[in-house]
Amino acid sequence: MKEFKYGVDHLTSGIAIKIMRGEISGVMCDSAKQAVDRAHAIVVKVASQEAAVYGINTGFGPLCNTKIPKDQTTQLQHNLLISHSVGVGDPISQELSKLMLILKVNSLARGFSGISNEIIDRIIWHINNDVIPVVPEQGSVGASGDLAPLSHLFLPLLGEGELYYKNEILPTHQVFKSLNVSPVDMHPKSGLALINGTQFILAHAVMVVDTLYSCLAHADVIGGLMIEGLLGSASPFKKELHATRPYKGNIHVASRLSAFLKDSEILESHEGCDRVQDPYSLRCMPQVHGSSRHAWLHLKETVEVELNAVTDNPVVISEDEIISGGSFHGQPLAIPLDYACIAASEIGNISDRRSYFSLEGVADNTPKLLMKDTGINSGFMIVQYTAAALASENKGLCFPSSADSIPTSLGQEDHVSMGSIGGRKALQVCNNVIKILATELLCAAQAFDFKKPLKSSVILDAVHTEIRKHIDHATKDRIFALDINKAIEVIRSRVLLEIVEKEHGGTYSEHDDLFEKY
Repeated sequence: MKEFKYGVDHLTSGIAIKIMRGEISGVMCDSAKQAVDRAHAIVVKVASQEAAVYGINTGFGPLCNTKIPKDQTTQLQHNLLISHSVGVGDPISQELSKLMLILKVNSLARGFSGISNEIIDRIIWHINNDVIPVVPEQGSVGASGDLAPLSHLFLPLLGEGELYYKNEILPTHQVFKSLNVSPVDMHPKSGLALINGTQFILAHAVMVVDTLYSCLAHADVIGGLMIEGLLGSASPFKKELHATRPYKGNIHVASRLSAFLKDSEILESHEGCDRVQDPYSLRCMPQVHGSSRHAWLHLKETVEVELNAVTDNPVVISEDEIISGGSFHGQPLAIPLDYACIAASEIGNISDRRSYFSLEGVADNTPKLLMKDTGINSGFMIVQYTAAALASENKGLCFPSSADSIPTSLGQEDHVSMGSIGGRKALQVCNNVIKILATELLCAAQAFDFKKPLKSSVILDAVHTEIRKHIDHATKDRIFALDINKAIEVIRSRVLLEIVEKEHGGTYSEHDDLFEKY
C-alpha cells in the first residue's frame, strides 16, 4: 500500500479521501517526529517559566490574561476539552469524523503546535483501527477553529465521549476496556492544539470538492445524453464560438460535450430540421456548467492550501517566538464554500429544466411525458416534481453563511466565519444535486430510447447501455422512486465516468489539469 508522510508530503483532497478509505496509509516519518519533538520541548520549557504565554500557562478566550499555576497547566488542557464539548444535533458521518482526524494529524505533524508524538500516535491508532469518535454536527461558529466539534473528536483521548466501533456507537470507556487501551496524558497546550483548527469545516470542504466534482462531471454526460434524446444541436459547443469568450470552464465543458456527440447518427439525422435554437438548458450548458466549474476550482485550490497549513494558536515558531494570531479563523474556507454551494445549486437548477423540457414532447419521436400510452399512465410527469422540490430546497440553502457573524466569548471573538454551517449546507446541496441528476438520467435515457435504431456516439451509446443494465425502459407507470434510487446509486458509483474515460481515451481541452484532477 502506498504511504503518505504526514506533515511532509503534499496533501490534496483526493489523497485525504484515499487515506480515509484505507487506499493509502498515513504515517509519521522521522523528520516529522523530530519537528514535533522540537516544538513540544519548547512548550514544556515555556510552561515551566514565569512569563505568560497564551494557552500554555493562561486561560482561554476572555480569560487570556488569567495566569495558571505551573502545577495546573495539565489540568487546564483536560478541562478545555471537557468544557468545550457542547455540540448538539445528529452526529456527522463516520467518514467525516475519520477525515477530521486525518486532517488534524497532518496539521499537527508540521511541528508548529507543541503537541507530543504520543498524542499524535494515538490519533493515528484511531484512524488505522477505525475506532472513530462521534461528533455532533452543530455547535461551531468557525471562529477559533471548530472548537466544539474538535473537542468531541478528541474526548476519547481522555477516555470520554463516544466511538463508532464495529458498526455501533459505544461509550469510549467500554471500547477501551475491550481493547485494553488507556487514555493518554495531556500536557501544556495539548488541548488547545487539538481544538484550535478548521478541521470540521475542512473535512466538509474536502467532501464538497469530491462530491461537486462528481456532480459536474455527470451533469455534462447526462446533459449530452439529453441533447441526443431531444434532438438538440451541437453547434453551441463549437471551439470557434468559445474562443471568442474564452472562459476556461466554458471551453472545457464545450469540449467535453463535443467529444460526447462526435460521429453521432442521431445528431446527423436532424441537421436540416427547422428548429432555430434549443432552450438555454441545452445550449447554455458550457456557460452554466462552466461557471460552476470555476467555483469548484476556487474551492479546490483554497482547500489544498488549508490541507497543508497550520491552523493552531498560538503557533510555535521558535523558543523565542510563540505567536498568538488568527490562523484558526475559518473565513478563507467559508466564502469559497458559499460560492460552491451556489454553484452546485445551479447545476441542479439547469438539470431540472432539462428534465422539464424532455416532458413536453416537442422533439420528433419523443412522446409527451416520455411515454407513448398516456392518459391511463402519468409517465414521467411526477419524476420531475421530485427534481423541482429538490431544486427549490437547494435555493433556500444558498443564503451565504459567511455573510453572518455573531460575537462570542464575551466579545473576544467578535467576528466569526460561520464556515462550519456553510460547509454542512454546501455538502447537503451537493447531495441533493446527485438526486436531481438521477431524475434527469431517467428522463434522458427514456428519451434516448425513442431515437433507436439510430446510434449516438460510441461514448453515449456505452453510457446508455450501462444505464439500461440497472434501469429498464418504462412502457407504463411503476414505482419510479425505485428507479430514482437505482439512478442515484449509478451516479454515486461513478461507473458512467469510468466508461467515459475508457471510451474517450484522450484529453478534452487544454484545461484538463485544472478541472479533472484534485
